[in-house]
Amino acid sequence: MAVIQYREALNQAIDEEMHRDEDVLIMGEEVAQYNGAYKVTRGILDKYGPRRVLDTPITECGFTGVGIGAAISGLRPIVEWMTYNFAFQAIDQVINNAAKLRYMTGGQVQMPIVFRGPNGAAGRLGAQHSHACGTYYAHVPGLIVAAPYTAYDAKGLLKSAIRSNDPVCLLEGEILYGDKGEVPEDEYLVPLGKANVTRNGNDVTLVSFGCTLACVYEAADKLTEQGISVEVVDLRTIRPIDEERIYASVNKTSRCVVIDESWEHCSVGASVAYMISRNCFDSLDAQVELVSGLDVPMPYNSRLEQAVKPSAQRVIDAVNTVLYND
Repeated sequence: MAVIQYREALNQAIDEEMHRDEDVLIMGEEVAQYNGAYKVTRGILDKYGPRRVLDTPITECGFTGVGIGAAISGLRPIVEWMTYNFAFQAIDQVINNAAKLRYMTGGQVQMPIVFRGPNGAAGRLGAQHSHACGTYYAHVPGLIVAAPYTAYDAKGLLKSAIRSNDPVCLLEGEILYGDKGEVPEDEYLVPLGKANVTRNGNDVTLVSFGCTLACVYEAADKLTEQGISVEVVDLRTIRPIDEERIYASVNKTSRCVVIDESWEHCSVGASVAYMISRNCFDSLDAQVELVSGLDVPMPYNSRLEQAVKPSAQRVIDAVNTVLYND
């Protein structure tokens, strides 16, 4: 195992897949000479040259469409968006073209493309740079949507995404790029669509994904000190969702809290809470609680920003609700 940063894990995945398959290329704003806005593509241009590492204008709709055309022609493009908030400029390309063409052609056209970039709040970046966008893409059939929390998962999921013949949206936590974690030196893949039970417990299940897991683990540590046995399920992929693993955990603990940085209304977290309520009804000893981002645009003020996002204390309060308010 090597201990590397989240951004380095993503860099290794891109490097290894470009070395393995010369059909893999990457495009986006500042991915080449500047090494990427978050330095994920550091050194990639020097290794693979400007024909496979393409700097683009600030035209998300345009270069996303170019990437989709490249995928149709048989290449395996990685499209880097500087932030998922900017990617709303390209959402028509993603939903009406990338997600639908395989279906509309009766399977004659494959769509091996990855859309990746930072997602969610990162610290005083304002309302137009801080949106947790996973719900928009997870709503759409034809897309795969993954949200790695650890460096290990970031590398393994990105490699699987590049090898997929379906379009994959990779939601990278904007606050995670500098975080370090253990990553095997040997090649490995993390399968898309498989959740991971990262902490075993018996009293309550916490279900979350992406950078929000930071406050989930903080809450789990504090609850453990209080003698509460917590199980944590990291979804890793939010389309498709690994329902089997979620239900197995909830059927064991009989109580559940779902945590999602997105706004509550029509969110991934709300959908997961509904699925658990419907499919684990006979096992539940309390209603499923949801901790989400508050229903306002993300403030710029740092204290207000922290108040809006899910926090460890809000998770603890939700756990106390399901444990003691039967």
